[in-house]
Amino acid sequence: MAIMTDWLQQIGDLALGVLVAVLLLMVLFVVFQLLVLRLPRKQVRDILVGTTVAGVGLFLFLLGVQIAFLPFGQVIGERLGELSSPWIMAGVGAVLGLTTAWGEPAVRVLADQVEEASHGTIKGWLVLYSVSLGVAAWVAVGMLRIAYGIPLTWLVVPGYALAIAMVMVCDRKFLGIAIDAGGVATGPLANTFLLAVALGAASATGQDALVVGLGFVALIALAPILSVLALGLVIQFTTKSKE
Repeated sequence: MAIMTDWLQQIGDLALGVLVAVLLLMVLFVVFQLLVLRLPRKQVRDILVGTTVAGVGLFLFLLGVQIAFLPFGQVIGERLGELSSPWIMAGVGAVLGLTTAWGEPAVRVLADQVEEASHGTIKGWLVLYSVSLGVAAWVAVGMLRIAYGIPLTWLVVPGYALAIAMVMVCDRKFLGIAIDAGGVATGPLANTFLLAVALGAASATGQDALVVGLGFVALIALAPILSVLALGLVIQFTTKSKE
């Protein structure tokens, strides 16, 4: 009975939060519609219906995160932290990072928009592959950091220094893509599943989860910046070689 009460409490709190957020967006849209937009009635109806559907989807997603994603990720992290070989942790982390970035909806949207904005000169699959591989590599590095207790600054500071150095020589059109890629890679999948894995691994290794487990998303955000800039440098070098 107590478990059912807790579940109903969680569902109620979650539903209220989503309802407030979606209603605020609807009110804002109605205000703009009355004062500025003046869209046709059919288009207004479609937008309101679509917003409602998106709100329901957001509620179901967040509910699934609380019920499954967070506990599942934490259990996997705890099992990884109990392994004797840090390199196995890194290998499994790379696979998890690759599949998570590959399935991140925002990454796919960015890849499609890059291909559309560049009129096909930058293929969307190139962006998708580079972001996914970059996240995979840095999730592996993050697992090694947890295993060996490496300070976060030893990775973040050199990583961003390298990114700044790459910005100086990389084609400008890849700069915006790289910065946006850092944002989209830290979407709902990474922020729920991979962060839970890191916290579970940190707890299993007997370390302070606040110190060692958190900061994992910062590495994930850095990963696609470096990988997309590297992609730009490769394309830039290849083009110059052909010329």
